[in-house]
Amino acid sequence: MAAQAPAQRRVRRAGQLLAAPPDRRRRHRHRLRHLRAGARQRRPAPGPGRPAGRPRAGLRLVRRTVTGAGGTVARPGATVGVEEEFHLVDPVTFALTPGPTVAAAAIEGRAGAHVHPEIVTTQVETSTGVCTTLAELRAALLATRAEAAAAAARAGLAVLAASTHPFGSWREQRVTPAPRYEAMVARWAHLARQQDICGCHVHVGVPDLGTAVAVVDRSRPYLPVLLAMTGSSPFHEGVDTGYESFRTPWWSRWPNAGPPELLGGAERYRAVVDGLVRSGVVEDASHLYWDVRPSARWPTVEFRLADVCTDLDAAVLHAALVRSLVRVLAGRAEAGEPVPDPRPELLRAARWRAARDGLSGELVDPVRGEPAPARAAVDGLVAELADDLRAHAEEAEVARLLDRLWQRGTSAARQRRTWTATGDPRAVAAQLVREGAVEA
Repeated sequence: MAAQAPAQRRVRRAGQLLAAPPDRRRRHRHRLRHLRAGARQRRPAPGPGRPAGRPRAGLRLVRRTVTGAGGTVARPGATVGVEEEFHLVDPVTFALTPGPTVAAAAIEGRAGAHVHPEIVTTQVETSTGVCTTLAELRAALLATRAEAAAAAARAGLAVLAASTHPFGSWREQRVTPAPRYEAMVARWAHLARQQDICGCHVHVGVPDLGTAVAVVDRSRPYLPVLLAMTGSSPFHEGVDTGYESFRTPWWSRWPNAGPPELLGGAERYRAVVDGLVRSGVVEDASHLYWDVRPSARWPTVEFRLADVCTDLDAAVLHAALVRSLVRVLAGRAEAGEPVPDPRPELLRAARWRAARDGLSGELVDPVRGEPAPARAAVDGLVAELADDLRAHAEEAEVARLLDRLWQRGTSAARQRRTWTATGDPRAVAAQLVREGAVEA
């Protein structure tokens, strides 16, 4: 059959399949079998007293470096750090590909100081060090992305920066062989095995738990607009989901995922954590999957709502807005201003609308319960932060990054444009690899 002319290509519709050619799928499955077999053959012999098939070093998951060596934070927002999760793909076909050697190296600390394992071997995570300026944060993100790219390249793989792979499936994943992840599968069962999404977590330093909880309480109405700006997951298992952030509803299946309740203070937060641990639902506070939470390990507030950003500018913009918001909200808490308390159903509705339409339609103001154009919502957030951004000499950089976002659109919007123009899911994946690429 003759190739279809570009003018005859169908425009993408929600629910439309991004089907990879069947012969390529067969080749890919065949190749995966060889990769897995090769990884088993190359696995180093276990150390003395360690069972075969286990990592030779303990899982270095508790390794967050975003607030320094256990130090305290003098004032809210003085420090910031970012964690990013990425998919591993074949550099030619761009298919989702397990990287058992990358996972093993990350577990043993050989993948790089800032590269860490994730629950499945098709993903890696990076974490920056402590940053105090946006220029420092940009340099740190550039370095950690390069570190991840280098670790992937050593295994013959590439890094794809998006919250979902355009045509990959969780069925192509393998759980990372480490006690924490095996325990998660034992507890969460199929939810854990289907964890095929990547996110971005921003840690902002605060002086104490009380400040962290005060910021968490006050931040809840702002979470939807922050989410709308970061959508990078329109496709899932080869289907156009109709969402800008399909990661959000997919992730919402997990217990405790989503916006937290109004906590009211550190004691209430401790009581909530203790109650969940006693119930057996979670093992500890690190398994609270809220969109924003006090860090379980460091003196930070951790914003976990965002899709991973494809390009560096979007990641810096998101972190800049989050940190400024923390500074502003901590100031309001110190001044004794009342805490907004939107109805839970409106919070979830606003979150859903942000995930559904991103910046392409309307968002819901969860306090007033009214829709507003997405651009007006973003402008409103920036207006609230303007004095703080100006005081910290960040206003010009945030304005520049916002202009670029409006010009280019979100990652999800750019992915859809590529799919509409080419009809080729591999072109979408190639674009994601290219846009997120840094010098390895």
